[in-house]
Parts: sequence; C-alpha cells; structure tokens
Amino acid sequence: MIEGILGKKLGMTQVFAADGRWIPVTVVEAGPCTVLQKKTAATDGYNALQLGFGAKKSHRVNKPMMGHFRKAGQGAFAQLAELRAASVDAYQVGDQVTCDAVFKAGDIIDATGTSKGKGFQGVIRRWHFAGGPGGHGSNFHRLPGSIGCSAWPSRVRKGIKMAGQMGNRRITTQNLEVVEVRPEQNLILVKGSIPGPNQGTVVLRKGIKVKK
Repeated sequence: MIEGILGKKLGMTQVFAADGRWIPVTVVEAGPCTVLQKKTAATDGYNALQLGFGAKKSHRVNKPMMGHFRKAGQGAFAQLAELRAASVDAYQVGDQVTCDAVFKAGDIIDATGTSKGKGFQGVIRRWHFAGGPGGHGSNFHRLPGSIGCSAWPSRVRKGIKMAGQMGNRRITTQNLEVVEVRPEQNLILVKGSIPGPNQGTVVLRKGIKVKK
C-alpha cells in the first residue's frame, strides 16, 4: 500500500457532522495519479512509487522527460513526487492511484505544501517584534535593534531573527483528520487548513506522529 498521494488545494469550506456541528475543511483534489516508476528494495534499497499528477502540454516538456512519461502511456505531467510504499508488487507502470485507495474518513494525515510568498519583510511583520515607542521624539520605531555580541565573539551569531524573505517555504502540517473522501469527484476533505494558496500542489501522506 502506498503511503500518500499528490493533489491540488481547491480552497476551504465547511461541512456539517451528523450531530449538527460544523467542521471547517480544506478541499483537495487528490489524484488520480499515474505510476511512472517503481523502485524496489532489490534494485534501489527501498520501496517507492514515482507518481505523476496534473496534465501538461507535451511541447512544454523536454525530450528526456517525455521519454520517461511515454513509458506510462498517459501523456505528460505537471507534478512529480516519489512516495514510499510497504510493497510495490501490486502496482505497474501506467496504473492509476485514486484517493479512496489510499485514505478513508477518520485517517490522520500530514499535508505538505509551499506557503504563500510575502516578499522581503521587516522584523515586526516577520518575527512579531514589539518595535520601539510610537512617539515623535523616538527615532526607534520598527528597527530590529542591536544584533552584536560585544568584544566576544565579535560577530553576529547564526540564526538571529532579522528582516528577510518571508513565506515561500515548504511546510508540513501534521496530524490532520480526513473528514470525508469522495472518490467519484477525486476529492478529500481535510479538517483544518493546509499550507499554500488555492490551486497549489500538496502532498498528503499518512501521519507519522499519530496521536494515541
């Protein structure tokens, strides 16, 4: 059984539980994904499947990648991902992996996506610094303040919080619950929010830190 699937974040909405509670969910178009390559413990040292998701025009793909895609016979793909599997014997190149074959309602999953990029930001926006006094007499409003370490070690230590690029990072949100799986629409409804913008690619995997 493969441990995850590729998908596209469509947005957020809410669904109602049987007891009348409303649950905020993120709607993910998960699959169908095409198996492009099998990796086995005998040849590669581990079991995994390379999946392709999302159609792409063939003239926008270079010849080596198009030759790789042609083995599956399903056209070109916009996104690729390699996902581990306990065993790959049941899969062949060109097979389709659907959302209901991987997840069911009640499963705990980890969602990985690329967060929204917010450009170059200062320390107040990026790290929630308090800033200086707001009065007109103060010349210290939104600055980071001192960053030095005196005579020793006489340098700025690595990892200090400063202004810089914010967002546009690969983030994994763990221990999310699958509320509903709709295989006829290739949709998975996940409780809570998932990193990234709408229409962004996400990878859903079985949770590795499942709460007991």
